[in-house]
Order: sequence, then C-alpha cells, then structure tokens
Amino acid sequence: MQTIYSNVISNMEQTVQGLAARIPAPQRVPYKNHFVYRYVEKTVHQALLQKLVRLVSGLNATFLLMDRGFVQEQASLQRILDEILEDISFLSFALILDQWTPLHEKYLDAFYEEEFDAETAMKSSQKRPMIPRKKIHAWLAKIENGIDPSTSNELSRTLSKAYSGYVHAASPQIMEMYGGNPAKFHTNGLLDTPRHVEHRADLWNYFYRGIIACGFVAKAFGENELFNSIKSFADTFEHISGNNYSSKEWDQT
Repeated sequence: MQTIYSNVISNMEQTVQGLAARIPAPQRVPYKNHFVYRYVEKTVHQALLQKLVRLVSGLNATFLLMDRGFVQEQASLQRILDEILEDISFLSFALILDQWTPLHEKYLDAFYEEEFDAETAMKSSQKRPMIPRKKIHAWLAKIENGIDPSTSNELSRTLSKAYSGYVHAASPQIMEMYGGNPAKFHTNGLLDTPRHVEHRADLWNYFYRGIIACGFVAKAFGENELFNSIKSFADTFEHISGNNYSSKEWDQT
C-alpha cells in the first residue's frame, strides 16, 4: 500500500501544479516590514486549488502518522480532511451545476478574510465568520442524493462524532492507547496492534475520496480531459486495492 499511496500522492501533486498554472498566480502583498503571498483576485477557482493543496498535504501527513502507528493523531487529521472534502464538493458542485448561491458567496468571503487587521494579534478586530457546517451538509444532500436536510445533518453529525473523540481527546479514545502485558499506556504509537490494522484500512477511504475530489475540481475548472483521466485512475486504484468502496485491508482485521 505504501507504493500505491505514493503513486496517488504523486498524481494529486501533478494535478495541483497543473491547475495552479491555469489561474492567476499569487501576488506579493506588503505585510509589516516584509510581504506575504495572496491570491488578490479571490476567485472560487483559487479557493478550490488552495483546498486541494491542504488535502494533498493532509493525506501526506496522515499516511506518515499511520505508518508510524500514531493512529490517534491520524484519526484527528482525518476529521480535518472530512471538512476539506466537503468544502471541495460544496464549491465544485456549485460551479459544475451552475447553482451558485448567497451561501457560497458568504463562504468565499469568510475563506479569504485575513486573520489579523492590526499590527498585533491582540489589537486585531477581525472575527472570522464561520458558515454553519449543517448548512453545507444540507446543500450537499440536496445536490448529491436528494436526502432531506435533517437526515443529512444527522448522518454527517454521526460520522463527525466518530472522529471528534480523537480531536478532543475523549477518554474512550485515549483508552485505546492502553493495553499489553503488562498493561500500560503506549505514547510512542500503536504500531502492529489491532488498532493499527483498523486505522490503516480506514485510511484507504480518505485516499479514494481524495482522488474523487481532484476529479470534482478538474470538472469545476472545465478540464474534462483531466477529469476523465482522474476518473480512470480512481477506477484503477479501487480495482487494485479496494472492494466495494473500501480497502481490501479490512480482510485482515
């Protein structure tokens, strides 16, 4: 799987660089005595590219954690990846289906808002607005499969809770780090334990969804040839390493 995942990351990185060349590049913007890079046009395509950048970086980091047995931290990152994947779908489908709404506009405004507007963080007046996640879930449910918003929100909440215990360090999740003979807390990872096997299999889903997300972004960019190439790659990835949209590694659990 390490070779397969490395191939996925390589292809996703090529997609990122290729799409980056299709939009206006970041510009140097003065900041204090130096400068920062910013997309000054603040377009939805530039937002999608940035989300894709974090997705690829996050998958890289998640794989490294899994490979060393740090599955608690892996699961925490997967919670972040869930929201990035939702955001990519939310923005991509609005372009693909030509259904841009005021909610999308508010999301984009919040996304581009600077963190600080003063010389020091303490003097800053900025308070980044957060678009309620349940509104994004409801919009996606309407677009993707017709599930009513309340059911969609409940499904999303249930999935989110599965990983929130890792993010917030809840007791049941922490106690997964306890065991062995003699029993003790394992703070240097859970390599080669049953928990490690489970989380290793779980990671496949995020790589698969990551490939699909690249396809959505390509489609939103109007790059149909790239979209078809990514779709073919996704089919090959599933054939080699998965069964019915899940990893073959689950057979080992």
